[in-house]
Amino acid sequence: MERNLEQLPADLLAAVVLALAVLLFTLTPLSGLFLRIPIGLLMVLFVPGYVLIAALFPRKGDLDGIERIALSFGLSIAVVPLIGLGLNYTPWGIRLIPVVISIVAFTLLMAAVAYWRRISLSPEERFSLHLRQWIDSLKDEIRAEGERGWVDKALTIILILSIIASIVALVYVVVTPKEGEKFTEFYILGPGGKAYDYPTEVRAGNNSTVIVGVVNHEYRLTNYTMEILLNNTPADDILMNDTAIVVSAFEHDRSALIIPIMSMNLSLQHNDTWEQPLTYVLDETGDRQKLQFLLYKEGNFTAPYRDLHLWVNVTDMNRRPSKQDWTQDWQDFPDRLIKFGGNLPPER
Repeated sequence: MERNLEQLPADLLAAVVLALAVLLFTLTPLSGLFLRIPIGLLMVLFVPGYVLIAALFPRKGDLDGIERIALSFGLSIAVVPLIGLGLNYTPWGIRLIPVVISIVAFTLLMAAVAYWRRISLSPEERFSLHLRQWIDSLKDEIRAEGERGWVDKALTIILILSIIASIVALVYVVVTPKEGEKFTEFYILGPGGKAYDYPTEVRAGNNSTVIVGVVNHEYRLTNYTMEILLNNTPADDILMNDTAIVVSAFEHDRSALIIPIMSMNLSLQHNDTWEQPLTYVLDETGDRQKLQFLLYKEGNFTAPYRDLHLWVNVTDMNRRPSKQDWTQDWQDFPDRLIKFGGNLPPER
């Protein structure tokens, strides 16, 4: 009973406190504080490996202090990716909250195992954290003489320098992250938010709706101008290279065939997303008309930065169905009936 009531060792207590602090700085509004970064680095790079070493080597003479530190870094770098690999095969996946909870659970479990193994030993055999003894042991290894002493001294110095260099490099990468490729996402979706079911068959004067999205990955505040234009040039005329009259007429009066539909300005910070449904009206009738969605950046209108388009057929609202329309509707009737859950009459 006395052993069970013994005070938790200082090193394991610090590991538990850090683990709980990571949960606090991840799952609460405190996640916006800068303190989250150093605590998170400790949990990813050192603490899981340290508690695992503490559970595997509970005795004082199993490992030296410098060996425990080096192995703690190495095992942490090995354990954390394995936890992520395991999460990849679970319904939660590799996301921030599942990863943090898994690492914290592993740390608490290994700390409990290390504590249980330590209290099963006599007080003289147990490993305990004494900073002064670690420093003295490190000095003894550096001051060691003889052939074996020089080898130990060289290995100890190389190990210490490697750990320091790794920490400095990691801090530099975190503080000054490298900018990736600069680009802007520009996309259009159907009214249901999916990449299909676009309004390509419309009646003149009726409302049509699409969802337009812009995502800024330019690493700075960026100003955009988006325009929707209808290119009313008949597609067949553009492709008739033999007919010089049609081509020359198209080139002569090209601007008259471009009909502005809508224009708007956007300002987005880096990684901000703008996604809104846009409703517009097409009045010009015609088949195979090119409905263009143009995105310009920072007032540069010489050429669109991003360009999307839909091919639309616009029919007159008052036009009566032709014989061809009735024929097409009758050919499509079985597919439409099946789509809406109907059944065809049995064949006789």
